[in-house]
Amino acid sequence: MTTDKPLGSVIQGSLTKGLEVRLHPDVSVEEMRVGKFLVVRGKRSHFFCLLTDVSLGTSSPRIIANPPQPDDDFLQAILAGNSTYGTIELSPMLMLSREFSEEEELIRVATQQQKVGARSSRLQNNGKNGIAAIASFQPQTNSTEIELLPVKTIPVHFSQVYEASERDFRIIFGWEDDPTRRNFAIGKPLDMDVPICLDLDRFVERSNGVFGKSGTGKSFLTRLLLSGIIKKKAAVNLIFDMHSEYGWEAVSEGKQFNTVKGLRQLFPGQVEVYTLDPESTRRRGIKDAQELYLSYNQIEVEDIMLVQRELNLSEASIDNANILRSEFGKDWITQLLSMTNEEIQLFCDERRGHKGSIMSLQRKLMRMDNLKYMRPTCPSNYVDRILQSLDAGKNVVVEFGSQSDMLSYMLVTNMITRRIHHAYVRKAEKFLASKDPLDRPTQLVITIEEAHRFLDPAIVRSTIFGTIAREMRKYFVTLLIVDQRPSGIDAEVMSQVGTRITALLNDDKDIDAIFTGVSGGQSLRSVLSKLDSKQQALVLGHAVPMPVVVRTRPYDETFYREIAETDWTQASDAQVLEAAALAKDDLGF
Repeated sequence: MTTDKPLGSVIQGSLTKGLEVRLHPDVSVEEMRVGKFLVVRGKRSHFFCLLTDVSLGTSSPRIIANPPQPDDDFLQAILAGNSTYGTIELSPMLMLSREFSEEEELIRVATQQQKVGARSSRLQNNGKNGIAAIASFQPQTNSTEIELLPVKTIPVHFSQVYEASERDFRIIFGWEDDPTRRNFAIGKPLDMDVPICLDLDRFVERSNGVFGKSGTGKSFLTRLLLSGIIKKKAAVNLIFDMHSEYGWEAVSEGKQFNTVKGLRQLFPGQVEVYTLDPESTRRRGIKDAQELYLSYNQIEVEDIMLVQRELNLSEASIDNANILRSEFGKDWITQLLSMTNEEIQLFCDERRGHKGSIMSLQRKLMRMDNLKYMRPTCPSNYVDRILQSLDAGKNVVVEFGSQSDMLSYMLVTNMITRRIHHAYVRKAEKFLASKDPLDRPTQLVITIEEAHRFLDPAIVRSTIFGTIAREMRKYFVTLLIVDQRPSGIDAEVMSQVGTRITALLNDDKDIDAIFTGVSGGQSLRSVLSKLDSKQQALVLGHAVPMPVVVRTRPYDETFYREIAETDWTQASDAQVLEAAALAKDDLGF
């Protein structure tokens, strides 16, 4: 808990440019860090602010022209705080009426005083028998609705600035065990030990993004988010796992070799793994993964357009592919691969196609014969199996194994997602017609990596991912896009991304892309550029009340104990009895 000591006074500022604060003489400028969370206590309201810049000031140009000697501690001490001082720039994010804040504090204190009895003693002993604290229900400490308001004014001159307290974070970001919300702790503030929570219901409502340059921990952040969604049952997930990092254990980054658990290991009853490379999957120790095959008659011209660059196809080849599709239907690729030169010539004469383009298309589509998962025909519809798993509330991870080149990843991801899209449109239309809650589709989150390849401005309007990013929210499908080059994603799509969780980025174009469609985003540029290269991220958007910099939650053994399904068959009698006693307390017995 922070001390209630003022750090400085507001000396000037504006609603659009932020506030300038002069630090008090006893406060060192070195204690101020970009991304710090501060509270300005105005006459009528409290303003929750993010520190965006730190600077030094002097009261006279003579001090700059003739600074004290390095060993003249006496003169430096005289000048410090009055003639020389530190200033900070704050960007107000939210405001809360002061009267309401004080009322909430009285309720909080009263509620805390009532927390006595057998439940408290059991909670104190919790953990001794290996049961994680998250397994028990802990009530909110406040019983009133708190309204956080957008900032539409600024505090008066000389309003005092304080470090944010644990209570401030609780008011804004809530509790992970809040019974009225699906909150999930993604990390902690830079200088405090209090959770920062995402509202997962709001998170899955819209498409979201995890961004950061290579090596900043995007995969770990994505695992955290997916674990939270599965644990809280906010949605079902379809994860296209390009590098086999999410389904089963993966190698963690660091000097020493170490592995981290995958989603299947944390949630064995809720996650299913489908693989395009069964041999690779078996070598990695996954025994119950289901094989996944696709056939030529499932490939549409739209899928070929998406991998046009990977196959080095010309626009003329795409035009002739459309002619073949209209003539042969869904078997157009099988027919094309079996045609001789004479048959191609005859087809061109009858259908006004271009022989050279069709022969080039034929040669380049022959590359698909080398893909392990591609078949001329499939005895079973594997995409329907995935849909059945999703309908049953299972989370599906599609592993690529050795088939992780961009051709396979883009082709398979687009083919499966397009069919998922068609199925969810039908389900949503049925629900809208019947209004029956039983017909409501389960919210679906589709996770894709290398998202800029799917959402490039040149092709985004012709791919299913552009459609989902722009409008599929109303059909209960959203995207979780993971990418290191957000500047390569179409600006319209970026403006529709609801929540952005961003690790360190260095490229100015990428930083600009993060704030596309974000009001007041320019004040956060300095915050983003000053993040550490590991375990820090800027979170902003639909799922959090205000932007905040977090130390991301470690993905380690402690996290496993808190988040994973408990295998009660392996638990001791003491652990089972302890959990049963806590459950009775939760139910009020």
